[in-house]
This record gives sequence, structure tokens and C-alpha cells, in this order.
Amino acid sequence: MPQISEKGKLMPQSPIRKLVPYAEEAKRKGRRIYHLNIGQPDIPTPRVAMDAIRNNPLKVVEYSHSAGNETYRKKLSQYYRDIDINVDHTEIIITAGGSEAILFGLMSCLNPGDEVIVPEPFYANYNGFTVTAGVKIVPVTSYIDSGFALPPVAELEKLINPKTRGIIICNPNNPTGYLYSQEEIEQLGEIVKKHDLYLFSDEVYREFCYDDLTHFSVMHLKGAEENTVLIDSVSKRYSACGVRIGALVSKNKEVMATAMKFAQARLSPPSFGQIVGEAALDVSPDYFREVQEEYISRRNMMVGALRDMEGVVCPMPKGAFYVTVKLPVDDADRFSQWLLSDFEHNNETVMLAPASGFYATPGYGKQEVRIAYVLNREDLGKAMTCLDIALKKYPGRKV
Repeated sequence: MPQISEKGKLMPQSPIRKLVPYAEEAKRKGRRIYHLNIGQPDIPTPRVAMDAIRNNPLKVVEYSHSAGNETYRKKLSQYYRDIDINVDHTEIIITAGGSEAILFGLMSCLNPGDEVIVPEPFYANYNGFTVTAGVKIVPVTSYIDSGFALPPVAELEKLINPKTRGIIICNPNNPTGYLYSQEEIEQLGEIVKKHDLYLFSDEVYREFCYDDLTHFSVMHLKGAEENTVLIDSVSKRYSACGVRIGALVSKNKEVMATAMKFAQARLSPPSFGQIVGEAALDVSPDYFREVQEEYISRRNMMVGALRDMEGVVCPMPKGAFYVTVKLPVDDADRFSQWLLSDFEHNNETVMLAPASGFYATPGYGKQEVRIAYVLNREDLGKAMTCLDIALKKYPGRKV
């Protein structure tokens, strides 16, 4: 029998989706599941973006330029300039989601066998992207006691060796909701300049910063233009996950020229997705104010409910729409499966994302889960009630 590839064997299973079979079986039993496991917002996609599809006169769905439609890139460059990121359209490549942007960035900048330092817990799909690129993740651990703040610079520098070629961050962070401060970003900037590394920054949640805090991009770093690579996406910003449109942005011309080769190899990014992305740039600032207020309301209610549960440790997330919490359970993977296979309250249950899949260090995150507060307040409240009751009934409860 033919064998699959070694790379295929190394590809990790998604920790976010590995419980799907159990959820499907629970649904077959007639149970309602509150999905707190995945970052799929229920916020409506802006009407201006939807109308651009509904009213489009396109007769032929043609290839676009491999870097994306020029009209879109020029409009997007103005969006960046409005937030003090000075790029032009030639420094932007439109990609099939932020995922492709990360892959293009890694494959353009790193060789197989190179290492990237990533603060953990981190977005689980970084594991898959680095395996695809033949790159090794070297984790530096952040801890729930500090709200998952960036570990001390000295801890990062200890991990730098001749194989180290970059650092990856997500800001605001998925899965923790942590928002890196300007000081933390500037510290990373000094490290990458000192050691001649790349700094990959996944900033897809830029618009979602709370408590009067502001976002500081790696593209604001002075003197690090050749070191920085920005990853962006319309998925969460405009609640348009399915259009699969992202962007790779850098002032480093050699990086962009190399990434363009990968872009040409896949021909072009999705045509209708680009139409949505370009139209969404016309959305009113009121849209983001209303969405932000909604997420703050959900966050405050959820954090209050979690902190009222005995044994639960819940930091206050400052951005995105996730939080990583510690539960009084023996094993969060086992508990999350039990929620779907053995538990119900009024024929309802909750689906969580076990945090073990967001760590590279074996054994870490065993009692933690990521929760996405992407449900309306009524459903989120019911989900919290389910979780509270489940924690009291779980056979493996650990206080």
C-alpha cells in the first residue's frame, strides 16, 4: 500500500475541530450546542460589502493580478495610511485569507530547518503553517497569572541561536485576548534588529481593542522596516470569514518579490472575495464602534460569569474576542469531549477548544480552554449556565 508523506504525518490535527465528530453525534441526539470553540462571529457582514456582490455586473469571473486587484490594493494602502502605516499598493499582496499570507511569509523568509520563536499559547494553525514550510516552532511561554503578557525579553533572547530566523506574534492575541503594548512591540523590534531576524505580526484583530487601549503595529517600528512582515485579513474585521481574503504587507522589497513568486504559482486570490474586501473598506466608522461595544458587553458578562464559577481562573482580555481560562478539571481535552458526549442541561451543552493544542510545550494547557465570545448575550448567558453546571457535575473535577 502506498505511504503518505512524512510531512503529512507531521501535520497536526486542528485542536479547534477535532471534537467535531462528538458535536455531530450530540446534534443527532437533538441537543443544542453553544459553539464557543471557534472564532466565527455572528455579527452581520457589512451591508455595503454584501451589496457589492448582489449588485455586481460581472459577466466573466476572470483571474485578477496575482497580487490582487490594483483598485483593491490602492484602496487598502489608503486604509493603512489612515492608521499611520505608510505603505503603497506595491507593498501589498492580497492572499487567500490570512492563512496564505502566513505561508507566503514563512516560505519567502525562512529555509527548511530554520526556527521561529512564538509566545505560547498561540494560534494553533501556526503549527500547520510551520510544518508546511519545514520550519520549527520554538515556544516561549506566557502565563495566565500575568494575563499572558509577553515574557521578559531575556527569556526570548535565551532561545536565539544560529538557526533562529524569526519571531511570530498575534496582536491582539488569539487565543488569549492579550493586547501587546507599544513598549512590548518596541522591545521585539530591538531584538529583531539586534539579531537580524524577521518579525511576523498577525494583526487581524486590530480593530478590536478595549478599555481605551490602542493598537501599536509592528509597521510603526522605526528602523525595522526590512525586518517586519504584516499579516492581515478581512475575516474577523468585517465578519466575513468565508470570503478567504487576507494580505501580506512589508516594506522589504526582496521579501515581497519572493512572495510574489508564490502568488503567481497559485494564479490569483478569490475574485468575489476581493470584491467584498474592497467594498468593506467603505464601511462607516459607526460599524466598528457598534461592534466593539457589542464585544465589550459580551466580554464583561462572560468574564463576570466565569469568575463567579468556583475554581475558574479568567484574565480580562483586552482585545480580539477570545479568552483562555483555567478550569478546575483533571484534563481539559477530556472535559471538552465529555461536555459533548455525556453532558446535557435542558438538552443543551457547550463546545470549547482545549488549550493544549495552542501550546508547543508538551503537557502545557492541560487545564485550560479557549472560549470565543462570538454569541449574542442571551445565548452566551445560557452557555455560561451550562458550563457552570457541567463543572459541578464533571467526574474529573479538580479543585
